[in-house]
Amino acid sequence: MNRLSPVTTQQDIFPQYRDTSIGLLLGYHNLSQEYKIYSQAQLLIGMCMDNRKHLHIPDNFAFIIRAGGANLRYSEFKVSYAIGVGGVKSIALIGHDQCGMVNLVARKDIFINGLVENAGWERAQAEEHFMQLAPMFEIGNEIDFVLSETQRLRTRYPKVQVAPLLYKVEDNLLYQIKEI
Repeated sequence: MNRLSPVTTQQDIFPQYRDTSIGLLLGYHNLSQEYKIYSQAQLLIGMCMDNRKHLHIPDNFAFIIRAGGANLRYSEFKVSYAIGVGGVKSIALIGHDQCGMVNLVARKDIFINGLVENAGWERAQAEEHFMQLAPMFEIGNEIDFVLSETQRLRTRYPKVQVAPLLYKVEDNLLYQIKEI
């Protein structure tokens, strides 16, 4: 089953996101909607640190936290800050296809060799580092992870709208994830 819903017109935006900052995000990025001027962030965007992703949004529109796999578990104070001090009422959680945090064990040797060659680490130190931390950052399937992280954030912040989205690297567009 295809769990992704494209946004090629305003009508494609799910009803719960229309007339919200999530709808504006989808309009700005996918539909080249004309930018408004913002003096305060309208939402928090949690997205992967991957360098292939770039959002088309106006200045001052959003707080953005970039973390591997869009995993905000270890950025919760920053999320709370954006809500408590920044006043945001929406979170766009944006995973992406081809994510490097999927199947980390397949990148173990590259990771270790890179730390040895690029950072000057001893091999044993790099191996221990990988073995200790990789399980914390492995996300499994991108869509499943975004959906589970969405549920976690909704439970933690019940008055905040949390939207699960996926960025496709091949077309640079955002897709809504259908929740089952």
